[in-house]
Amino acid sequence: MTARRRDGLLRQRDFRLLWAGETTSRFGSNITGVAMPLVAVVTLDASTFWVGALAAAAWFPWLLLGLPAGAWVDRLPRRPLMIACNLGSLVLLLSVPAAAWLDVLTMTQLVVVSLLTGVANVFFSIAYRVYVPFVVPREHLTEANAKLQGSESAAQLAGLGGGGVLAGAFGAVNGLLADAATFLVSTLCLLGIRGREPAPKRPERAPSLRKDVAEGLRHTVRDPYLRVLTTYGTVTNLLLTGYQALLTVFLVRELHVGAAAVGWLLAGSSVGGLLGAVVATPVARRFGTARGMLLCKFATAPFGLLIPLAVPGWRVALLPVGGAVLALGVVSANVIQGAFRQQYCPPQLLGRITASISVANFGAIPVGSLLGGALGGLLGLRPALWLLTAGLAVSSVLLLAGPLRNRRDLPTEPPAGEPPAPPPAGPAEPGGASGPADSAAPADRRSVGYAVPEQG
Repeated sequence: MTARRRDGLLRQRDFRLLWAGETTSRFGSNITGVAMPLVAVVTLDASTFWVGALAAAAWFPWLLLGLPAGAWVDRLPRRPLMIACNLGSLVLLLSVPAAAWLDVLTMTQLVVVSLLTGVANVFFSIAYRVYVPFVVPREHLTEANAKLQGSESAAQLAGLGGGGVLAGAFGAVNGLLADAATFLVSTLCLLGIRGREPAPKRPERAPSLRKDVAEGLRHTVRDPYLRVLTTYGTVTNLLLTGYQALLTVFLVRELHVGAAAVGWLLAGSSVGGLLGAVVATPVARRFGTARGMLLCKFATAPFGLLIPLAVPGWRVALLPVGGAVLALGVVSANVIQGAFRQQYCPPQLLGRITASISVANFGAIPVGSLLGGALGGLLGLRPALWLLTAGLAVSSVLLLAGPLRNRRDLPTEPPAGEPPAPPPAGPAEPGGASGPADSAAPADRRSVGYAVPEQG
């Protein structure tokens, strides 16, 4: 019986396809995470500010479109929307090597490509989180969370390292071809899923888009758990992406690291993500979900201070060590929070609540990237890294401002009076019926960052 429970998800074809497609896509996106800033720094000799602007462009659409996108996703079939986003991103990424081969590539094109793939990411990410509950059985929620986060970290480790190798062997521009190919793989996996989600329910008189958006925002702001987690995630993402925007420039210009080594050093942080996915469930079981999440945050955040201590020579290893411990805390908490949100949020508001949280959390990312670039240009790379990682070291105090400090476990049911979760979306694969599951999917899959951002 134990063995059957352990491998239940792996026996389900639809989950295997969803998992394989996203893992492959994450691998390609992390190649781009190395290749895109290297194209800017090495090929186009971009300034520190432009590198920060490039990172910001991928996330800026969350600020512009995130809230209405949540309402649209609640009204649209999710899988066709996700496929359209994949194919659009594929074409956009192919335009970069094409322009380079024609010797017409500019920083403006890189920023525009990053911006438009960011638009696709907004719709894909929200649709993905709402779609997952129709694929993953409820009883395998924690297992799904750990698998999704663990494979994301593994893909990050391989993708960042592979991106450096590809950049060193074939040129940074050609590394983008690998990411374009992974969008095709992800699309084929989505097309292979047999289960069909029910069409979104449409009332006879649909409310206005503004009312839909306001309802999701109101629920997120008024709920004490969602409010404190969203506030913390926003502040932390501002600081995380601020220092991440400087890492490639810091490695190349301060630590004198080659292109191939840049990828492997950045990939070292992903080891912590793998460990975080492994330890999240035992930590939550031993200490409780609320206390376990607080422990993961308070114990890991100060290790970010190792990053600005890196210097040429053996002490360059301090950078991936510090990043790895930070990633351990982020991923382990995301696993716990993902299960909490999917069970706790009213299902009929899930798209809009997801959008509200994501606009705050991911909307901080372009601001953080621009902040990092500006601080790097104004103060210098190392002082800017000290300032940003010091902020991370104390940011966990924000989690004590709400009800988390008084609880052992997070709530596992929607607030009283809310309707139950939606019924299964078609016949179940062997191993269990379809039902709600993890919302902590790879939401940063189209970014040019180097670590998993906070997901609320």
